[in-house]
Amino acid sequence: MAALLMAVTIALYWPTTGHDFISFDDGEYIFANPHVQSGLSWQGVRWAFLYPVSCNWHPLTVLSHMLDCQMFGCRPWGHHLTSVLLHAFNAVLVFALLRQMTGATLRSLFVAALFAVHPLRVESVAWVAERKDLLCGFFSVLTLIFYVRYARKRLETERREAKAPEAAAPVTRPYTLDYWLALFCFALGLMSKPMLVTWPFVLLLLDYWPLGRMPKPEGGMKTEEGRRQKGDSSSFILREKLPFFLLAACSSAVTFAVQRQGGAFRAVQDLPIGMRCGNALITYFRYLAKLLWPTDLAVYYPHPGHWPLGMVLLAGALMLGVSALVLVQRRQAPFLLMGWLWYCGTLVPVIGLVQVGGQAMADRYTYLPTLGVLILAVWEAYELTRHWRYHVVALPVAGVAAIVLCFALTRQQLEHWRNSEALFRHALEVTQNNYLAHNSLGTALDAKGQVDEAISHYREALRLKPNYPEAHYNLGNELAKQGNINEAIRHYQEAIRLKPDYAEPRYNLGLVLARKGQTDEAIRQFQAAVRVKPDYADARFNLALLLAMRGQTHEAISEFQAAIRLRPGDADAHNYLGLTLASEGQLDKAISQYQEAIRLKPDYAEARNNLSRALELSNAPAAR
Repeated sequence: MAALLMAVTIALYWPTTGHDFISFDDGEYIFANPHVQSGLSWQGVRWAFLYPVSCNWHPLTVLSHMLDCQMFGCRPWGHHLTSVLLHAFNAVLVFALLRQMTGATLRSLFVAALFAVHPLRVESVAWVAERKDLLCGFFSVLTLIFYVRYARKRLETERREAKAPEAAAPVTRPYTLDYWLALFCFALGLMSKPMLVTWPFVLLLLDYWPLGRMPKPEGGMKTEEGRRQKGDSSSFILREKLPFFLLAACSSAVTFAVQRQGGAFRAVQDLPIGMRCGNALITYFRYLAKLLWPTDLAVYYPHPGHWPLGMVLLAGALMLGVSALVLVQRRQAPFLLMGWLWYCGTLVPVIGLVQVGGQAMADRYTYLPTLGVLILAVWEAYELTRHWRYHVVALPVAGVAAIVLCFALTRQQLEHWRNSEALFRHALEVTQNNYLAHNSLGTALDAKGQVDEAISHYREALRLKPNYPEAHYNLGNELAKQGNINEAIRHYQEAIRLKPDYAEPRYNLGLVLARKGQTDEAIRQFQAAVRVKPDYADARFNLALLLAMRGQTHEAISEFQAAIRLRPGDADAHNYLGLTLASEGQLDKAISQYQEAIRLKPDYAEARNNLSRALELSNAPAAR
């Protein structure tokens, strides 16, 4: 069954191996990130742990992208293949976990299959930048598997000791290894995506059902000794989670610091707590609607701001009603309470109470939370139909029909992810006022040379959201290409005003100012770009050129060397560093730089001419 599940999942998502990278975030994570493109190295590992990417600290995710670049280079098919295989493994792990916990093979298989083929999974699998979802899912389910092994063994040991209290307990418990493996996998999961901070509460939910570790108030618990034992048991169950809570707290602190420093919390200023709470209540049920009827899925759902008060109150009443219902049914159907709390609790970090970015919701956020709803639904369907005359046939047929329908819808949704243009055109079709989709579609059209259409989408994005720095930056780029320098400068300056730590518009503003002959101001913009983004190789290279032109050779040499450290394969940087060294009389060092430039680019005529002149000046014989 596990092999069949894996084969079906791989077959379903195999078309993604023919898809392109997406212009939205894939560049920041992979094809425009020189550290990732360099592959795995000790320097790369150090960088992954010390520097965040896209306002997130997830070094394990960054290392996985480095490994892909090491194996496949920048060819998209290999990166997509890794994501497909990871998702297939995750589906098998979900099956193994549920079967291990409950012993219900077919129900576990149905949940795992629905998890694998549901259209809500497309964003996490088809978008290479969302590798963090898959890695986090992998380690989170492994955490639960090891924890369940630990809890089962502990329960068995306690039962044996209760039957033979005179027997001495072993000094080293046989289940401690599973506990530490669970904690280790949890740490790896947090280093893949910090959304896993709610996982200690999921462990407590599993203690409630299906593990049954929570002490019950009946029977002997009414006595003084029973109450004491109950307290000891409850306190131990909490104490054993303390290392998990500690790791979650550390991850939360790091994530908060990184995202605040990166400016990811700017949306909070525009969205008061009331608006965020209203959106959170409604989003819980929007996710459920997408789970039950997965249509009109988009890569980005713009935040609407204020929801109508009636809708917010209705969502709040439904939340209270469902919670009360599962609480009342907790004795007859404990899986209802576990599944509902799993869903509600694991969504808390991304439900929008602490707004990060401008989206109202995102399909990728459902990767782990909807597992709770699937468990709830499948187990409740079994309980409702198990007394039917033909339940042995009816339930599997309904389950297979749901899986086939999801399979077909997922294949359809995958088509929209084949490239950036298709993805964002679809987003504009199924959403309203989607400024980000307009901006991203403009980027995709610009890459195809459709400049006029790209400009129209950038202008539409700014009409919908005038304070959108990325659209100002992109529109400035297009205007600069068309020679409209003054208007381009205005848009670059507006992007910088809206987002002072935005390095790219500072760099491009420096370029256009240099073209206008405003060298001093161009240098200041390049220096500001480097301060904001120290690994910006292009900014360091152009800064070095301008410094060299002004005769500041020592500063220019330092910047050229920094650019080469960041991008060792840049032949131009080696050539111009050679020229600057030669102007300082350091001919031997200049010759070695020219030679390196020629090695990197054998047809580099300028570097060969520079090398010839340097060899003549140094009275060294030119090698053939």
